[in-house]
Amino acid sequence: MSIFFITVVVIFLYALIKKANNNTKDVVVNRIEISNEGSNEDDSTLSILQLSDLHLENISISPDGIYEKLKDEQLDLIVLTGDFLDRKRTIPKLIPYLEKLNQLKSTYGIYAVLGNHDYVLKQPDLQTLIDTLVKYNCKVLKNQHDIISAKGTFVNIIGIDDFSTKRSNIEASYKGIQSGINLVITHDPNIVLQMKNYHFDYLLAGHFHGGQICYPKAYHLAKMGKLARMNMIKGLHNHDGKPFYINEGLGQTGVNIRVGSRPEMTLHKLSLGRVSSEAVKAI
Repeated sequence: MSIFFITVVVIFLYALIKKANNNTKDVVVNRIEISNEGSNEDDSTLSILQLSDLHLENISISPDGIYEKLKDEQLDLIVLTGDFLDRKRTIPKLIPYLEKLNQLKSTYGIYAVLGNHDYVLKQPDLQTLIDTLVKYNCKVLKNQHDIISAKGTFVNIIGIDDFSTKRSNIEASYKGIQSGINLVITHDPNIVLQMKNYHFDYLLAGHFHGGQICYPKAYHLAKMGKLARMNMIKGLHNHDGKPFYINEGLGQTGVNIRVGSRPEMTLHKLSLGRVSSEAVKAI
């Protein structure tokens, strides 16, 4: 094998890896609208910012970068759908991100659930993570729900714990729930396949990173559950007539590269009337 050929291969691989790393800095702000059939612009909506899978060991956007992209948005609610980090020493790195999210001043606060990587932490480090979230005004829901009155409508925020680590308890999450709009936040979207008998108007999840490295498909995600095998790894979907969204996440796992995916922040606009599956659209 000639030195020239080896040099060409090395240069090609370097350029490929550099491009893949640059992709982690190309953060996309996606806007999704979930509206009633026959709704109009005057209907009340809930403006929700979803951040997922920060994976602070491998994140390419700074707290200030997030704030600058979102500072002009009018937010009703911020939801964080798990996988903040998986190392004790990273917990302090979370604080400036939470400080910037607080500066966005969402009307009804910040809600969070944990993901499988968060559960890599052992006690007392896991509790330190939870305490840090709570200290910076995040309501952490572990198979629980909270209720807010948003623009005259009751909204149940239902936090289902991580499905992939067998911590989900749907029955407990819904226990004592009142009539209203049901917004589910969770980490692993595969939970939707277990929710035939549980109503939700919208469900927000993450976990798959949009494949992170797709060549051209994310074949490596097959082990991560039925949804991945159905090629439901990102974006807006329906199951049993109920809409759910899979966020591509802000950080990366393993190596800090992306191919065929981009880090994502999502702005959801949820109608506060009863949602019809025929009226689900992305903008």
